Amino acid sequence: MFKPLAMQHISLKVLSEDVPLTAQVLAECGLFHPEASDVFAEHLPERLGETFHQIFSIAHSRFNKILARFPIIQSPLTYRTVSLSELEQVNQQLGDIWQAISQLEEKLHQHHEQQTYFKQLLETLKIFSGLDVDLKLFQKSTHFLNLHIGTVSVDTLEHLEEAMALASHFLTIFQRNEQSVSFVVAGPLEHQDKVRAILEHADFQALNIPPEFHKHPQQVHADLTAHLVLLQKHIEKVKVTIQALSEKHKLSLVQASHILNNAAAYAELSKNLRGRGHLALIEGWMPTYKVSQLEDELSQQLKSPFVLNTRTPAASEYAHVPSLIRHHRLFAPFMTLVKNYGTPRYGEFDPTLLFTVTFLLMFGTMFGDVGHGALIAGAGWYWRDTLKTFTPFFITAGLSSMFFGFLYGSIFGYEEVLLPALWISPIHNPNIMLKVALYWGIGFILLATLLTVMNRWHAGEYADALFNNTGISGILLYLGGFYAAQQWMLYDIFEYDQQLAVLLPLFIILGYKWIINKLSFGERFLVTLIEGLESVINYLANTLSFLRVAAFSLNHAALAIAVFTLANMIDNPAHWLVIILGNLFIVIVEGAIVTIQVLRLEYYEGFSRFFSGDGRAFHPLTIGLHQK
Repeated sequence: MFKPLAMQHISLKVLSEDVPLTAQVLAECGLFHPEASDVFAEHLPERLGETFHQIFSIAHSRFNKILARFPIIQSPLTYRTVSLSELEQVNQQLGDIWQAISQLEEKLHQHHEQQTYFKQLLETLKIFSGLDVDLKLFQKSTHFLNLHIGTVSVDTLEHLEEAMALASHFLTIFQRNEQSVSFVVAGPLEHQDKVRAILEHADFQALNIPPEFHKHPQQVHADLTAHLVLLQKHIEKVKVTIQALSEKHKLSLVQASHILNNAAAYAELSKNLRGRGHLALIEGWMPTYKVSQLEDELSQQLKSPFVLNTRTPAASEYAHVPSLIRHHRLFAPFMTLVKNYGTPRYGEFDPTLLFTVTFLLMFGTMFGDVGHGALIAGAGWYWRDTLKTFTPFFITAGLSSMFFGFLYGSIFGYEEVLLPALWISPIHNPNIMLKVALYWGIGFILLATLLTVMNRWHAGEYADALFNNTGISGILLYLGGFYAAQQWMLYDIFEYDQQLAVLLPLFIILGYKWIINKLSFGERFLVTLIEGLESVINYLANTLSFLRVAAFSLNHAALAIAVFTLANMIDNPAHWLVIILGNLFIVIVEGAIVTIQVLRLEYYEGFSRFFSGDGRAFHPLTIGLHQK
């Protein structure tokens, strides 16, 4: 519960022909993490199943592409071994199907591109719909006419018409809007230079006429529409062909699915297989409680002899042993937040349960309100299909907020108005809240440091566990500092026992730092002094960080007061609208800020002390494609 499951290293020697069946047995077990070591690389140089894995990867990729287009219903599997020749046949079959699909999809893509192009032409044609002239005239030069088609701004139109009349050209408008006009200019060819200069002065923007527009606009529209209709028929025809292809190969795809599912375990295991001649070696990790079950299953399934050796990992291997974490599904969102920081190293304390409890306590303390908590829990339940595994996170956070809301007598920001406080109201008792936050921080830091000591001791780092600033000496320094500060603040004294409580563990830490820092005398002195001072400052700063627990409980009430003050300045019905919107603002914005602040305390004041987060995730050999 508080550590990754105990692991055994598995070394399994089988005959090469039994490897596919062995892979099935290991996959069905569901808790075998394959991993090859280099110990036997010299004696077992052959990479068994390498060809099988390559072909499987190609076939699997093709199958996934086809499956994305042709969903199939997979029937229950009947596990059996798959030969290389059978896998090659399936790969070839899938390759043929995928090639046929690719050709049809390429044709469909081309039709869609043409369809888009013709639709764009129709949109462009709308500009020329007011013209009663063959558009082909504007696409080639003439011997007698000077023709221009384009747009100018409305402001310059009047002067442009006068100038064109003086140049013996007429101007015909065929489209107009508030900013610009589209028109045609026509006249004798001998005045073309003069007309060109006039148009340039008027900031004339020529309209480009696509080459497809070589007829009257109405005829062009009819031709384009006919093209679109024909393209749609071609598209429908290709879709029917694809559907027919799907029906034709449905049975083949189901059979391919079965074969690939049966081949998946061996293909995945083959990446870590070593062998020589008729002997194969399979290595990996498995939870201790599963080993005897695996041995029984192998004895039942394998007809040939096998050798199964297991051993407990040495402390020096812990960094390389995969960590398998098991918790109830209700802890899934909290496990995700823990994994955001890192994966617990094998043998290291798993902080999931501690994180869950402390997160909910701090969230409730900082955001205690019955109404707001009910909204958070209700939102988590209402959007459970969207939130999925994070549903318990919202519900439990809301319940924690409701619990502390009852303690504070707070509901929708009303402090001790609608509900009596079962304990205290933070806004009316700020000093008590600050003391609670302070003592909570002290307890949290002590627990985190104690967990660091346990992890170091379990890893065989005994000196570090005893004498480092994050070890027993650090705990004594922290407690001594707290005792000395408390006595000084209460009685204004700093006597011998207080001095001893601080200086003795501090000198032990400095002595340890002096020993482990292998530097020159001057550098060693400076580094030791800095690290010693850093130990004291860090403990003080980390403790003060927890005062934000009290600060946000006060801030929550202060925001509610601000909302009510603003609402009281406004008459009904806007009065209640401000209260409703203000409460929603508090729930969404402050709720998010409080969550971030709690995560910060968890990560930086807790995890950074005892949780390395550099563990390796456990990835078991699995059965079938649907689990990969």
